[in-house]
Order: sequence, then C-alpha cells, then structure tokens
Amino acid sequence: MPITVINSFASWVLKQRIHQIELFLKYPNEVQEELLMNLIRASENTIIGKQYDYESIHSYATFSERIPVSTYEELQPLIERTRKGEQNVLWETPIKWFAKSSGTTNAKSKFIPVSPEALEDCHYKAGKDLLCMYLNNNENSEMFLGKSLRLGGSAQIYEDNNTLFGDLSAILIENMPLWADFSSTPNKGISLMSDWETKLPAIINEVKNENVTSFAGVPSWMLVLMNKLLTETGKGNLLELWPNLEVYFHGGVNFEPYRDQYQKILPKKDFKYYEIYNASEGFFAIQDLNYSSDLLLMLDYGIFYEFIPMDTFGTPNQKTIRLSDVELFKNYAIIITTNSGLWRYMIGDTVRFTSLNPYRIRVTGRTKHHINVFGEELMVENTDQAIAKACQITGTEMVDYTVAPIFMKDKEKGAHEWIIEFKKNPTDITLFQKVLDETLQSLNSDYEAKRYNNMTLNPLIINIARPHLFYDWLKDKHKLGGQHKIPRLSNERDYLEQLKSMQVIVHQ
Repeated sequence: MPITVINSFASWVLKQRIHQIELFLKYPNEVQEELLMNLIRASENTIIGKQYDYESIHSYATFSERIPVSTYEELQPLIERTRKGEQNVLWETPIKWFAKSSGTTNAKSKFIPVSPEALEDCHYKAGKDLLCMYLNNNENSEMFLGKSLRLGGSAQIYEDNNTLFGDLSAILIENMPLWADFSSTPNKGISLMSDWETKLPAIINEVKNENVTSFAGVPSWMLVLMNKLLTETGKGNLLELWPNLEVYFHGGVNFEPYRDQYQKILPKKDFKYYEIYNASEGFFAIQDLNYSSDLLLMLDYGIFYEFIPMDTFGTPNQKTIRLSDVELFKNYAIIITTNSGLWRYMIGDTVRFTSLNPYRIRVTGRTKHHINVFGEELMVENTDQAIAKACQITGTEMVDYTVAPIFMKDKEKGAHEWIIEFKKNPTDITLFQKVLDETLQSLNSDYEAKRYNNMTLNPLIINIARPHLFYDWLKDKHKLGGQHKIPRLSNERDYLEQLKSMQVIVHQ
C-alpha cells in the first residue's frame, strides 16, 4: 500500500481524535471532574461503592474526605476477591485479566486488575494516540512501510480461578488487534516466551531479517538486545541493518544515562526518540512534540489524578491535591483513580510539572526510591542526569547503578555509596567522582547544602562493579528481561549489600 494512502488514513484517524484531545487541553480540570463523577456513578453498586456510599458522593471534596488514599497492600483483600472470581467488587464490569507486577520495592507479586475499559479506553487508546501524535509531527514518516520491534516482558499468560494473569505487555499482546500484531515483530509466540536467555536469541533470529522502522521497550533491556544483535550480525550500527529505522518509543527508566550509547548505534541526526509513561495500572502521559523531554498528561483515559507534594509526603502534614492545584517544578507523588477499580491508589511514582497549560510532566523517580536520610532529598532524576554528564565528560559508558546511604556512626559523618557497572570503565575514576558529585550539587540545592564543606555528607564513594553484576543480581531474583528495573536509590542498604556480596562471583 502506498505510503501516502497509509499516512492519509492515519491523518484521518488523528482528525477523529484531535477534537477530544483539544477538549481536555482547553478544559483540563472540567474533563477530570466529569471523569471522576462518571467513575463514581459507574461504581455505586459495587462492594466498595456501597462501603463508602458512592451514591451520595457528588463532589471532589466529598470524595477526597470519604475515600482513603490506599497502597496496593490496603486494596489487596478486595483485589484478591476479584482474582478468585467474585465480580462487582471494585469495578462494575467483569474483570478477568490481572497484570502481574513485582515492582522493585517488594518481592511479593502484585496483581493489578485490568478491566475491558482499561484495555480499550486507556492502553490501546494511548497506543493509537502515540502513533497519531508522532505522524502529526512527522508528516513524511514511512514508519508504516515496515514493522515495529516490540520488547515486552518475559511472561506467559497463566490461568487461576477462572482469571488470567501475566505481565501487562503480555496481556496487551494477547489482546492486540490483528492489524497491530501483523505490523509487529517478533511474533506473538516469541514475544510471550518466559525465559529471557532463550527469548533473546529467538528475537534476534527473527528481527534481523525484517524491515524494522521503529522499536519500543525499556532502554536498559533494549540496549542489551541491540548490542547483541550488532554482535551477531557483524554490523557497525543499527542503520546498516535497518536503513529505514526512524523512531524509538521508550519508557520505564530515565533515558538520559543511555542517550549517548543509543546515539552511537543510531548515527542519524534526525532520528526521533519518543518517551511514554505507562505502568501496569494505566497509561498516563505521552511525548507529543519532537525533541522534547516533557510528556503531555493524558486526561481522558479513564484515570483521575491527584497528587501529594513530596515535601509533606509521609508526614503528619501530608496533603492530597487535585490537578488544578499543582505548581510548577515541585515534586509530587501520584495518586490515581481508574476505570479498573483502583480508588485513590498510590502508584509509587513521582513527577514534576514543567507546564500547566497544557499539563506536561517529567517523571522524577519513585516514592520509595529516593534518598533523604540526611535531608538531601535526592531523586532519581538528579542521579540519572548527573551520571549521564559524568559519563559524557569522562568518555565512558554506564550499564547500571544503585546508590545507598552510609549512615552516621559515632562521630563519623554520612555519605552516599554507589555501585556502578560500566560498559567502558573511566580512565580517571577520581575525575568521574568529582564531576558526579559537583553535578549533583548543581542539580539539587538540598544535597549541595549537606555537602558544603563536608558539613553533613562526606564525598560520595564509588564501587566499580564487575561485569554482569546487575544482570546476575536480577537473574538470581528471577527478574530478567522486559519490564524489570534496578532500584536506583534507596534509604536502606539492602540492595547495595546484596550486590556487594555478589561482587566476587565469577560470571558464567
């Protein structure tokens, strides 16, 4: 089919959607208020709806006063009832799918309900919006002349109590429309393989002979695949293998620490990188402009947003605000209410707003993945930017890292201890350490204050990890591939000590 016909059809689809996007851009708070009331009205006769008398809730004020903010553990009893086949518990329509997610903060699996509405009106709607926005910004795109390489989680679909569970990516692939499956590679059978070390060569064997024009996945794992692919094919860069490659859709971890490595294997000045922000609980934001790091918060996917300012998070003064009350450049924990029955659910992510008209955000980290032992309020966004700059200045490349505090003891001051695995070790680790520390101070005034004259914090300490340390740690925890991520920051030393204990293990 000629590219003009394909792009004309895509433009037609965009025009059908654009007035709805313009509606929430023009009236964001009204769209969110109406959405909340629709969620409440739809759930009046559910078990949770009767528990909190949803029928009498007609305003956000009543909703926020009556319904508590909940963690997964607090909603789990009701989720488990649904998993065992009971319906009309959290949501009005039958739920048979559950996205299994262990996250990185808890070894215990989470089972996130995925309703038919969430599949159609959130996840798949977001996928179409992403493509439409990209094509709207790149009218001469030839992306649809080739295939999209997808790298999802390593999980099969399992059945239990007449309900089904697996990684969200596996659920999406299983329910994907035929046209989308036909335009994707690898095939469904390979995409759903559960063992990463078997899956990787199978992916390479299939995709190396395809005309890949776009790819999508988590940057850290995608880089493993791409480097392995180049080694297997003997190509110098990805454009030698796929000359029509034009865009990478990425999410899951901050892209900045990996940007230089991608630019080396994709030596094309106008190559596009598009970021998305999604999770098992929903699809939240999309990069809607070329060459931007800001993500447009999507307000009509059946998700109502609230926020907790991080300066009050976890304190007796913790407060929850709605979208209309957020401020620029402050860190917030996200609270969501969804069309899968997650009511005032604390997802665990933090964001800051870079624009209020329209609402655009950047993901800054996790509520449990920051360091504030000494009042330094260090976020993952800070460490990702700092390590990217240190790598750039010292001409090195990073595989992964994690950071933990060294607690004050007797008269000793505190510090931050890093374990960094390099693809290419810095020739001058002292310079790397200096750039890293100084960049953190320039990005974070609280950290700078604690480092001033070594008043509270001594200089950071860097351990250079042996090759494959993080891979082996994830393998040991059965978390290889797809959606699994290294916990970058922690207020405790558990992750760091586990990694240090594995330093002497020789990689097989």
